[in-house]
Amino acid sequence: MEFDFAKVSAADRYKLMGSSITPRPIAWVTTVSGSGARNAAPYSFFNMMGADPPLVALGMMRRPDGSYKDSAANILETREFVVHLVSETDSAAMNFTCIDAPAEFDELTAAGLPTLPSSAVAVPRIASAPVAMECRLHEAVEAGSTTIAIGKVLRFHIDDAFIDPERLHVDTLGMNLVARVHGAGWYARTTDLFQMTRPTFEQWAATAGEEDRDMATPPR
Repeated sequence: MEFDFAKVSAADRYKLMGSSITPRPIAWVTTVSGSGARNAAPYSFFNMMGADPPLVALGMMRRPDGSYKDSAANILETREFVVHLVSETDSAAMNFTCIDAPAEFDELTAAGLPTLPSSAVAVPRIASAPVAMECRLHEAVEAGSTTIAIGKVLRFHIDDAFIDPERLHVDTLGMNLVARVHGAGWYARTTDLFQMTRPTFEQWAATAGEEDRDMATPPR
């Protein structure tokens, strides 16, 4: 079935895309307003964009009236935020911070989440998160009802239990991260995995038949 997105409502585009583009990593974002109000909220329109410079991107939709949600408003005001990854142990607390509370409501305190001071930004870190990335706003892109915040990672924190400090080998499975999938409130665990080796052209050329090579080479 084909959909012309120019003729599909925003709500239906969200439904189709959000239920198909899965699993999505969750950015558990902490921010602080210019007046000092703390905020925490999860965002699944999130990913790493590169390592040189180290960039992450958040897609943050506005409220129905067009106003910024607290995370976006704080990031645009202070240009600082911390992105945490979410373990299954923290999943209930993360879900609580989805609450539609007023700006002055402190989700971290209400969820009973201990915090730690950050090194390079004024925004606190969630102590229980296996990974925390202190970010400064690199660029904000306004696209319709979405604000795309591109953050430069200034400090990267990972729990000592999940890192070999000499080889920088990360125990990814040990972190028990959760990801967002379809519909209202569905999440996935990172437990059912399989591995494939990335091919090289040299290996393929050495094993492919002449007919395969001819078919893969466009005519001049």
